Amino acid sequence: MSSSQPQMPQAAPSWEAAPGAGSTYPGYTSPIPVVRTHLGHAIASEWTKIRSVRSTMWTLGVFVLLVVGIGTLTGVVVANSDPTLEGESPLGLGFFGVLLGSMCIITLGVLTTASEYGTGMVRTTMVACPSRGRVLAAKAVVFFLVAFVMTLVSVSLVAFMHMAMLEGDGVKSPSGGEWLKGTVGVALYVALLGLLSLAMGSVIRHSAGAITLMVGAVLAPLVIALFMFSESLRAVRDALFEYSIPSQLSVFYAASLSESGPSGWDPLWIMLGVTAVAYAAAFALLEKRDV
Repeated sequence: MSSSQPQMPQAAPSWEAAPGAGSTYPGYTSPIPVVRTHLGHAIASEWTKIRSVRSTMWTLGVFVLLVVGIGTLTGVVVANSDPTLEGESPLGLGFFGVLLGSMCIITLGVLTTASEYGTGMVRTTMVACPSRGRVLAAKAVVFFLVAFVMTLVSVSLVAFMHMAMLEGDGVKSPSGGEWLKGTVGVALYVALLGLLSLAMGSVIRHSAGAITLMVGAVLAPLVIALFMFSESLRAVRDALFEYSIPSQLSVFYAASLSESGPSGWDPLWIMLGVTAVAYAAAFALLEKRDV
């Protein structure tokens, strides 16, 4: 008999009955401010990521060790050898350390993107920031600044150290243009090489595969050119030798490995163009493929 009695309506909770607008529940206002997201938020997020993972500290630490350590060793050997660099600029002595250290920048660039696909963290990233292009742009900005600053500080330290070590050996004092190319130019080139690696990590989505591809791109053309003995392959050999990354990097030290090919700031524009093409492909694939 009691089941046939009509049910009396329940009173609404006080927070729902309160006056208000602009929310899912009438009268409720979230204490968390709602703001329109922008690239700065994505950059802050990527900066938190890159500085909080151990791979960043390890790779950058090894990079500094290689650049400064090999640079110091090269300076000591040259300072105690005969003949010395009399009449020549000592900036070129930093080439060997930078070439080996660039492998660390390549590795870090690939890991910045590809490691998230390996761990599945990329899904969380894309949920937090649905604009995929913004995520990739933020990664590029943060990584470029980190790679540029670390390279600039390292190569500048090595350059000043070589000048101090070889000052009494009659070495030529570098001009302002040589200083600019041997420090800022080298830092820009290495940072762009790292950006190219970052883009390839986004395209391939596999850390080991992308690192192998980039290391091959750095070393393979030069190695292949060294074994092209046939005269019929001379044009191909010269092109591989002149446009290999080690040869282009040596241009910034005014000690090009080839007699022709890129000169001045040409290697920087070449690397900028290649990196731009890689990023265009990375952006296009990022929008089309599932995460």
